[in-house]
Amino acid sequence: MIHFVLLISRQGKVRLTKWYSPYSQKERTKVIRELGGVILNRGPKLCNFVDWRGFKVVYKRYASLYFCMCIDQDDNELEVLEIIHHFVEILDRYFGSVCELDLIFNFHKAYYILDELLLAGELQESSKKTVARLIAAQDSLVETAKEQASSISNIIAQATK
Repeated sequence: MIHFVLLISRQGKVRLTKWYSPYSQKERTKVIRELGGVILNRGPKLCNFVDWRGFKVVYKRYASLYFCMCIDQDDNELEVLEIIHHFVEILDRYFGSVCELDLIFNFHKAYYILDELLLAGELQESSKKTVARLIAAQDSLVETAKEQASSISNIIAQATK
């Protein structure tokens, strides 16, 4: 099971967090600070797996971001590396060469993609096409809602004149 997902920049800034196990806000802050220090200070030639507090942390660096997932000791690290790569491929396909700024300004879409990919800390959908179709449907719903909200606000504005 995946306990949490962290995206951390090379400067140590958190870009995305998703918690699948219960942690208090104080514990979350401590985890982020501790893991950020451990992962950012590791050399590029070292293994992408870290033993931490009885768990394993699997991470992979893509451009300026570290994608980290915390798993149980008996889970398969290589499978989690594939899940990370799968997530990055979907982000790359959606944003067209994803970068850190895409995740900063469209964090809600990154969360939605992650939610389509993982459910309760387990892989939910392995098909990139299915995830892309679901995301496109969600974008369509958002656009429809924006158009309806705009037309309603126009009606209200005209009625109040």
